[in-house]
This record gives sequence, structure tokens and C-alpha cells, in this order.
Amino acid sequence: MSPLRVGIGYELEVRGRSSEIEQQTFENLLTQGVLADRLGYSTVWMVQHHFTRGFSHSSAPDLVLAALSRITERIRLGLGVVLLPFNHPIRTAERVATLDILSGGRVEFGTGRGASPLEYQAFGMPFEKSRQLWEDNIDIVLKIFEADGEPVFAESEYWTVPDVGVYPRPVQKPYPDIWVASTSLDGYLSAADRGYHLLGMTMLKGLDAVAEDIAAYKQRLSERGIDPATRKVGLMIPWHVAPTKDEAYKNAADAVLWYIRRQINLVAPPDYLDARHASYRVLGQLAAGKSTEEAIEDLRKHHMIVLDDVAGSRRALERFAEAGVTDLVCQFQVGGLASHHVQDCMKLFASDVADM
Repeated sequence: MSPLRVGIGYELEVRGRSSEIEQQTFENLLTQGVLADRLGYSTVWMVQHHFTRGFSHSSAPDLVLAALSRITERIRLGLGVVLLPFNHPIRTAERVATLDILSGGRVEFGTGRGASPLEYQAFGMPFEKSRQLWEDNIDIVLKIFEADGEPVFAESEYWTVPDVGVYPRPVQKPYPDIWVASTSLDGYLSAADRGYHLLGMTMLKGLDAVAEDIAAYKQRLSERGIDPATRKVGLMIPWHVAPTKDEAYKNAADAVLWYIRRQINLVAPPDYLDARHASYRVLGQLAAGKSTEEAIEDLRKHHMIVLDDVAGSRRALERFAEAGVTDLVCQFQVGGLASHHVQDCMKLFASDVADM
């Protein structure tokens, strides 16, 4: 049995413009979610993005997870993440609680502030206040949960809860586990200061640098009097395992590079830089300026992706555990990869890599 909990994660890419392809992508996700439940995967995580054609059509993750909640039995359902600055705290509390009820208490409540200036512009929120917006929102949402249906008054610069009781209430008391998504050390330390679980990725700067940030997160937890062993660290990574390394490359290399290029162009364009997103320029050059073979090998080298055989995947799994990861979120469905390849990969990973 793997020392890590292994879940699956979705950006919900749609590689094609027709509505039929879009609809089939959702159907594939539901099929794969049922398979993951049967195979013993821990969690299925769904992102929230808006206006990212092709890269991510997951604008209503709670609805997809609600559908999965009724056709699965054990697998936990991860909101990875709710973009709090774009949602009124009352609506967030109501929808998370509803999903928790429908799933019988299987929700993991991931939160984040988002990375796209376009999303902030479209929803009329100031990008430069993203941290404040997230902090104010999560504080109000948790106050609603802790009130357990009793009237709540809460006020911030952008939201007010006018002394009302909010229903329904979550099954998990006082509320589901809270996760924070971040790609920066500053974000990792903020999560530790609040004692929340952590969601990250290696796609921006590689596993060695992320491992340093994880160590800093755990050190900050200790400084706050929180046992790091009680907190979870999840990393999301595109992963494809096949009987041979060559087959893994043949199946998934094109899909992975398509995914990376769409991510750069739509989530954080190469000409958009700030302290949190400067690494996107490096990744953009990596994906666009090299041959497929060279790009894939660099991505593999830094554990930004894993495309490998069983033995190589097992070594990668050990490397993630050594880095302090507790929860691996595998993007088996990436870049429009054919569903039969995804399902074969999920089965092989479960049986031969993670020994589920």
C-alpha cells in the first residue's frame, strides 16, 4: 500500500469546439469517477475556472461532484478549489453544505483566491485585493458553519450577512476540512498560520523547490503550536503510467503539452507577470520553445509531470512522499486524452503502482 493517499483531479479540458465533445467530456468524468471509487482512490478533486475555453470547462464543480455523489459510495469529493472572491459567503456556505448532505459527509472544502486577472475583471473584484477578499470570505463562511443555523451577522468591505440563519447545515461538524490552494511560499505560510491543509502543484517550479516550501509550511505549523502530522499536503500533477515508458510517452505526451500551452495562454498569459506568476514565463518557454521530446524530458526531470512505466512511477511516488506530500492528486485525464487510455492508466496505477 502506498504511503500516500492517491486521488484524481480534473481541470476538465475539452479538446475540440463542438458541444458533443464537451458533453462527452463530462460523461467520461462521471465514468472515471465511478471507476476511481471502485478501485480505491481517496478523492476526486474538481477545479473552478471561468472563461478558459478548452483548458477548463469546470465552472460549476459542485454540480459535477453532486452528480458523482449519487453514483459513488466511498470516494471523497474535493472542491479544489472554490474561488471565494467570486462567491458571496452565504452562497458558498449553502452549496458546500448541500453537497456534504448529498454525499453523506464526503466533502473536502478547498479554497483559493484564483490566478486569473480576467476572472477578477469579469466578476467586478479587484485583483490587487485577492488575499483580503479570500480572508474575509473564508472567515464569514466558517462563522456561518459554526453558527449551525442560528442567525449570523457578519460584514466586510464587499459582503454582508444581515443577521440571518443559513441553511442547510453540513453533515461534518463543525464543517468539512479546509484546504488552501497556493503556488507561492507566501500562500503556503498563510495556510499554516490558519492551520489549514495545503493544495499545491509542481507545474510552476518543480518538486525540489516545492519540497522546500512544504518544509517551510510544516515549520510554520510547528511555530503556531500545530502538529504538522495532523495536516495534509496535496499536490496535483499530470500522470500517465503504461506498461512501458515508450507507451506512456506515445499515449500522453501530446496531451500533456497541449494542456500546458492552454494553461499558459488562458490562465496566466506569458506577458502577464507578478511575484506569484513569474515562473509561468519559464514554463512557457519550456513548452513552446523546445521540441516535444526535450520539453517532456525537462518536465519529467523536475517532476512537473510523470509519464513512465510502473517502476518509474513507483520511484516517483516515493519521491513525492519524501518531499512531505501526504495526498497525491493525479491528473490522469489531461489534455483530452482518450478515456480508454485514462481508465487503463487508473487501473494499472491502482494495482501495480500504489497497491490499492
